[in-house]
Amino acid sequence: MIKDNQTKFNKLHVVLDAAVTTISFLLAWYLRFYSGLFRVDGGYLTLSAYVPTVLVLVPVYLLLYTIFRLYTPKRIQSRRSEFSNICQANILGFLMLNSVLFMVAENPYFRYYSRIMLVIFLILNIFLQLLERGLIRWFLHSMRSRGYNQKHILLIGYSRAAEGFIDRIRQNPQWGYRVYGILDDHVEKQREYKGVKVVGTTNALKQILSMNLLDEIAITLSLHEYGKLEQIVAACEKSGVHTKFIPDYNNVIPTRPYMEDLEGLPVINIRHVPLSSPFNASIKRAVDIVGALVGLLLFSPVMLLVAILIKLTSPGPIIYSQERIGLHNMPFKMYKFRSMEVQAPSSEKNKWTTPHDPRVTSVGRFIRKTSIDELPQFYNILIGNMSLVGPRPERPFFVERFKEEIPRYMVKHQVRPGLTGWAQVNGYRGDTSITKRIEHDLYYIENWTLALDFKIMFLTVFKGFINKNAY
Repeated sequence: MIKDNQTKFNKLHVVLDAAVTTISFLLAWYLRFYSGLFRVDGGYLTLSAYVPTVLVLVPVYLLLYTIFRLYTPKRIQSRRSEFSNICQANILGFLMLNSVLFMVAENPYFRYYSRIMLVIFLILNIFLQLLERGLIRWFLHSMRSRGYNQKHILLIGYSRAAEGFIDRIRQNPQWGYRVYGILDDHVEKQREYKGVKVVGTTNALKQILSMNLLDEIAITLSLHEYGKLEQIVAACEKSGVHTKFIPDYNNVIPTRPYMEDLEGLPVINIRHVPLSSPFNASIKRAVDIVGALVGLLLFSPVMLLVAILIKLTSPGPIIYSQERIGLHNMPFKMYKFRSMEVQAPSSEKNKWTTPHDPRVTSVGRFIRKTSIDELPQFYNILIGNMSLVGPRPERPFFVERFKEEIPRYMVKHQVRPGLTGWAQVNGYRGDTSITKRIEHDLYYIENWTLALDFKIMFLTVFKGFINKNAY
């Protein structure tokens, strides 16, 4: 059974971590004192003097790895989460070790204890732990893709949640899930979805559990069957088999719901927006101000050249302002370099630009294609109408139209609109699916981190400037 394999694997993983931590420490000592990379002045401690530190350090680090959930199954831990936890555990261990050394600094034994060596150890250990876990992931994925180390799972309830779960298992064979079948009271027996059959009703649950063939049970009841949930959970818990609940309302509840505890009563927030936190909003705003100033300074020669070309090739203003809907549904004036012939506001407010649109000027076609026309929006960012990263703002006419046609469209206005966004770096710009664009915007809103903002800005440099859908 997988649970037995997992126990054995965790023991092996602890041994490997202990070995890697020891190797990192010894290698750090060698690099500091014998590699010739660092200058060695005065006295220093021999390797034997550092051995007691290793004997204490390894158990402490293994405890930290346990606290930071680094021994949870690789099936359920993302690489990003694992990387973050490894860094946090090692930095905390490094700070603890340095705190101890600071307290005993008066002891002559620790006079020559190298702090540089500890910094080298910190860097080496993070790198080697990441390498070790990367190799473990590769090995496990390889085994599972070939049909070994499979986790047998039973689904209870035929629903959209069941189909979505099966879809993801089929797309990711390296997860190592093998679905035994589905139990459902309202779908005929032998019906199947992508090779997974309905093998009986929920009355067969006790009999299947008694066969002791399952590693997990996933409750995937449809919404109208939630009355059975308590009874089914009780039967699963009685069997001792690990049970998980996959709700059939994923289109309503976000993928990472924000939970509150009201005196033991769990409360799920329908939409958790990390940027509603004053701290997160302040950090993002500070980055926006710095980024806008840097952008205006960096692109000022380009902006000056474009301004001259627009003025020389087409009569009318250089900068074009258009009303857009921003944070909290508030309208604002968004600025762009003018790329079209001057026209009456009434004639352009409800029209998309089309291929070979005669309204676009010769200079305008180039600056639209390269997104140079968007550069004046650094001013919008500076004054607080926009952010460097966020959902792109839309004109009022289209907001009124899309909020009726597309579910959850208005959620995008819970954050500042952006110069670039998650949808844009994934190819959803211009004349592309509005629904897909909103899906990506919602993902960004619900999963915002400063790291995600920097990732989007980095991808924009390589994927976001040239837009094949810009006319």
